[in-house]
Amino acid sequence: MNQLEPFTEQQLMGINNLQQSSQQAEDALSQGMEALQQSLTETLAGSPSPSGSSGNVANYMGQMAMAMGKLGTLEGFIRQADNLRQRTLQQLHHILTTRQSARALLAIHDYFSRLRALSSLWLARPRE
Repeated sequence: MNQLEPFTEQQLMGINNLQQSSQQAEDALSQGMEALQQSLTETLAGSPSPSGSSGNVANYMGQMAMAMGKLGTLEGFIRQADNLRQRTLQQLHHILTTRQSARALLAIHDYFSRLRALSSLWLARPRE
């Protein structure tokens, strides 16, 4: 924010509203993902091994089918998160001037470049 030009009062209100609505949507997605992860963990932990009687095999296959369905639901959550990011950037573009948008994109690029560099350093560190 400090790298961008000064904001108008209207821009500040728009950014604050966007931040609040995005945070609420993100929190809802996070809660749904946590519940799905817990449910998937319980499904996989409760599945018997496929060996043994035909009843165990059928039960195992049923549990795996449920787990696959839940993984499909996980894909839906990921798509929703991507859509949220895209909508947030689009709305931010409407709030900021062209110059502010360009500077914001440069700041975001710089942030992610530094994050990638830090990650590379972390991965390349000597291990004990």
